Amino acid sequence: MKKEKEYHIALGKGDVGRYVLLPGDPGRAPKIAGYFDDSKEMAYNREYRTFTGSVTGYDGKKIKISTTSTGIGCPSTAIAVEELIKIGADTFIRIGTAGSLQKQVGLGDVVISTASVREEGTTRQYVPLSYPAVADFEVTSALVEASRKLKIKCHAGISHCKDAFYTEGNKDLPLADYNEHMWKAWYKSNVLATSMESAALFVVSSIKRVYSGEVLAIIGLTYSDAPIVKKVGVEEAIKVAIEAVKILESRRKK
Repeated sequence: MKKEKEYHIALGKGDVGRYVLLPGDPGRAPKIAGYFDDSKEMAYNREYRTFTGSVTGYDGKKIKISTTSTGIGCPSTAIAVEELIKIGADTFIRIGTAGSLQKQVGLGDVVISTASVREEGTTRQYVPLSYPAVADFEVTSALVEASRKLKIKCHAGISHCKDAFYTEGNKDLPLADYNEHMWKAWYKSNVLATSMESAALFVVSSIKRVYSGEVLAIIGLTYSDAPIVKKVGVEEAIKVAIEAVKILESRRKK
């Protein structure tokens, strides 16, 4: 009997592990898979590219793990998470890049999102805005523990999620004054960084009763109108995510 595949990700049951690392860029999926002990490309359809392999846990046993790219933004991220849940995944860690909104969050640092500002449109079609976009506590604590264990500088706190990338620092837009006002508000509210996928990941995971977290590499300084400066910190974010998977697996076996 032919195995049924999900429409967008082109994957079926058994194709992924319970742990799935979620980059946005399809080109980052093989880079993440390169950190696995072994890996195989499972599918590449639209923006969704998936590799599945294993990493060695603290007890010496293999942990099945996958990475699936989500593309840019919340709509495609929500689709990926919905379909991955259908085929058996239940723990998601987004490995993303972001712009800093705080002066103490520097280039190459990593940010571990505890929650996300829902300034995007996708999640409004799932739940009211009064519903928070919050990362799973156990996944988040594992990410923080992993970063400390690896001695990688991290900041844990609220991040910001948006739909439009080119509104950052754009003075020619009709809503330029409003946008500048809002960026100042997030800065004063101690929001650490801004990216484009976390709200969908957190909201969908929460209402589907699965587990998710996010680790972001800071590549831009949005607070000074420089959303992209240098692609740094990505390898560190990958290492933190994989170490967090090992921590989660060890906790779940107790």
